[in-house]
Amino acid sequence: MSRMMRRGLGGLAAAGALAAAAVSRPARAQAAAPDGRLAKILSDGVVRIGVPLDVPPFGSQSADRRPVGFDVEFAEMTAKALNARLELQQITGANRIPFLLTDRVDIVISVMGLTPERARQVMFTAPYANLFLGVYGPRALNVTSAMDVGTNRIAAARGTTQELALSAMNPRASIMRTEDDATAAAAYLSGQAQLFATASIVAQDLAARHRTVEFDRKFVIRRSPAHIGVRMGEHALVRWLDGLIFFNTMNDELDRLHRTHLGMPMDPLPTL
Repeated sequence: MSRMMRRGLGGLAAAGALAAAAVSRPARAQAAAPDGRLAKILSDGVVRIGVPLDVPPFGSQSADRRPVGFDVEFAEMTAKALNARLELQQITGANRIPFLLTDRVDIVISVMGLTPERARQVMFTAPYANLFLGVYGPRALNVTSAMDVGTNRIAAARGTTQELALSAMNPRASIMRTEDDATAAAAYLSGQAQLFATASIVAQDLAARHRTVEFDRKFVIRRSPAHIGVRMGEHALVRWLDGLIFFNTMNDELDRLHRTHLGMPMDPLPTL
């Protein structure tokens, strides 16, 4: 073989090796790259979790202004399992998804129900608490469905599953949209609204604390288990949180949270 031919073949081999390296390098880098948010939390040692403080017993403030409730304690358990310092952010039904989209929090633990519309914006874990949404009011009020609320005003927090569902069920319903769940509850308690749309556990908690006000269930909107939410594309973080939910289901810690804050045992939950 001539020297020129050997040089040409050597050049082709080198070019082929470079091309193979160019193809394999991104593939290897992509395979080795960790999922961003989980890796950042573990690296920085800080996790930002959004919780409600307007939806007892999931989240509220104690007499000394400390955050307390089911979601607050679950956020603390999450940070401990991550070995990270917890930065709690107070959120409402209306801003919990915007807080994720604008990177103000890493995780939302806020009694959030999964809907196809929300799942286009953020990712959801398996459910961690079982509840349903309903409309409540005085026993004497004859309302049995969304279509026969008539002129009765329904208080509902803006952007919540119950508010969106009611709007779809009866676009003509008179809905008093408030900035948070606490304001919606206050509107019903004060008589500004004749009906109140909320989660079953929230209504149960309010009924126990306001025994002169009736919280008769008029109709069920839908079953709506609570899920944790993260930013779209954070697959590793979602998978880790699913593992956390599974682990704390198996060791009965989630059952303890249900009994402590919701006054009932944890029912079997559906899976995604």
